[in-house]
Amino acid sequence: MSDAQPTAPIHPRLEQALRIPRIAIEAIQPTLEGGRFAAKAIIGHEVTVTGKLFADGHDQLAASICWRVRGESSWRRSRLKLLGNDSWEGFFTPTQVAMHEFMVEAWWDVYETYRYELSKKHAAGVPVQLELQEGRILLEQASSRAQGETRAVLDDLLHRLDTAHLDDERVSVMLASETAAAMADADPREHCSQSAIFPLDVERPLAQFASWYELFPRSETDNPNRHGTFRDVHKRLPSIRDMGFDVLYFPPIHPIGRTHRKGRNNSLEAGPSDPGSPYAIGSEAGGHDAIHPELGTLDDFRDLVAAAREHGLEIALDFAIQCSQDHPWLNEHPGWFSWRPDGTIKYAENPPKKYQDIVNVDFYAEDAMPDLWIALRDVVWHWVEQGVKIFRVDNPHTKPLPFWEWLIADIRERDPDVMFLSEAFTRPAMMARLGKVGFNQSYTYFTWRNNKAELSEYFTELNQHPLRDCYRPNFFVNTPDINPFFLHDSGRAGFLIRAALATMGSGLWGMYSGFELCESAPIPGKEEYLNSEKYEIRPRDYHAPGNIIAEIAQLNRIRRQNPALQTHLGFQAYTAYNDNIFYFGKRTPDRKNFILVAVSLDPFNAQEAHFELPLWELGLPDHAETRGEDLMNGHRWTWYGKTQWMRIEPWHLPFGIWRISSDAMDPDLK
Repeated sequence: MSDAQPTAPIHPRLEQALRIPRIAIEAIQPTLEGGRFAAKAIIGHEVTVTGKLFADGHDQLAASICWRVRGESSWRRSRLKLLGNDSWEGFFTPTQVAMHEFMVEAWWDVYETYRYELSKKHAAGVPVQLELQEGRILLEQASSRAQGETRAVLDDLLHRLDTAHLDDERVSVMLASETAAAMADADPREHCSQSAIFPLDVERPLAQFASWYELFPRSETDNPNRHGTFRDVHKRLPSIRDMGFDVLYFPPIHPIGRTHRKGRNNSLEAGPSDPGSPYAIGSEAGGHDAIHPELGTLDDFRDLVAAAREHGLEIALDFAIQCSQDHPWLNEHPGWFSWRPDGTIKYAENPPKKYQDIVNVDFYAEDAMPDLWIALRDVVWHWVEQGVKIFRVDNPHTKPLPFWEWLIADIRERDPDVMFLSEAFTRPAMMARLGKVGFNQSYTYFTWRNNKAELSEYFTELNQHPLRDCYRPNFFVNTPDINPFFLHDSGRAGFLIRAALATMGSGLWGMYSGFELCESAPIPGKEEYLNSEKYEIRPRDYHAPGNIIAEIAQLNRIRRQNPALQTHLGFQAYTAYNDNIFYFGKRTPDRKNFILVAVSLDPFNAQEAHFELPLWELGLPDHAETRGEDLMNGHRWTWYGKTQWMRIEPWHLPFGIWRISSDAMDPDLK
């Protein structure tokens, strides 16, 4: 019989504790809801990863970011750097438009711990002969693990230890950066711990930096009695390009129903020549995959897409899911809609508003799942096949979130270049959630932020987690549905104020045609246009006096020339001692491109203020000399000191945009 004692069974809770990683990895960013949704990134742009990493004791840790395209078997790695107080930071740059994933690894850095202790003891004059023996053992163990060039370096270091005559020489070998690098390559990574794996949606640059121009193709005519066509739009392409736009967006281009067709100014009775609202989609000519006959043919549309591309423009289409009562689906799939007890169809309402010309589908009707979902997905894919890669989605917050999460993922798995803009003016949580489920860009509250406090608070919020990681704001200055109160009587200066705020505040901005002509006639008391183009054909003279075309072109030119302005990120409000002047900076993370913007929010009166140059961000003292350049007119000057003075006269230009630089900047910021 054996004298060995039986091993006591391990308690399940202890067994679980023995498997828990020794190193804590917490608060990893950029992540959304613990990885439930993908944070957003842009191809070729550096992704910053941060987190809290720590363990028991005082031993040194090392950590890496591991990343890959989803589906790849191997990881790429980049080291994290300790910032202090257990905070770590690292970077990697994705090079492919695709869904990625990343995680953080941390481990006990045995050699760095040894190196740190050796340096302290040696500096204190403590004898280190035993420590040098321990170090040699570490090098020998590493050499036995290493291969190739790393092993050769380690063997050479061992030889140098053997031939050194003094302990100081041996200490120098053990503390050398060459030794640390070789030991890092051969690190056994003791107690290696891994975070969860987090998704990262890497998109093309146009998802973050784009200028949108919206027009109704039917209004591209010189006669309100002649319906414009796709071929008429061709002549506008050069001027839209020259203003600096790169996305040309059309409201729905599909057949328009006649039942309950709306007349001018949203009247319930349409005259025989009234074109109706393009949002009443569907007639005997077809539904969401068809083109309104008066606009042209599918070949005409393809020709326009190709012509726009030659001018550096992408066509964006409206994806509006509602149907007119003449839509073919009502006959083909009545079970996709809601019906009242008396057998009539339930039309759209937003009390007290009524939209008798449209009806909504029922996503969860028994007959609608999954056929309706698939049919809508196929509509989007149909237009992708015609060359459209951008969709502005009408009122997505009134459709199920699971539908959008599925549809966007399905389309972008087929073509990752496809993008979706969410037109949702609703509760903040819903707007953010739409970004999380896959919308690449989003309409915002910018349209209703007018005073200094509102603007500063909102721009700051967009720069903070979680919105910075899930929500790309597109600052539309107006839409066919929204004629902002601020523009009703503020004149040309008011339009320039909003254009400057939008173009400087976000990498994404948009305007609806007529803005460049300062159109603002409202329905009295409402944020709606009088004689709305939604219900009639509106020819325009785009050379009319008082237009702001040149200023818009220059604003877009400035954006293209300055990386700091190609995203909503990098915003910081600064001090200007006047509540009518909104003064802020946009800067790249390395501060090499630093833009200052001062916008008078008063379109009628001159405004003056002392203001502070943010010299501290450039590593400069308060008395430093800096250079300023006015990006609207090219004028240059030198500033002396932190406190400066400005005067803005709205009858000239209601804003200033300055690029700041200095020869005395911190070298790391140049």
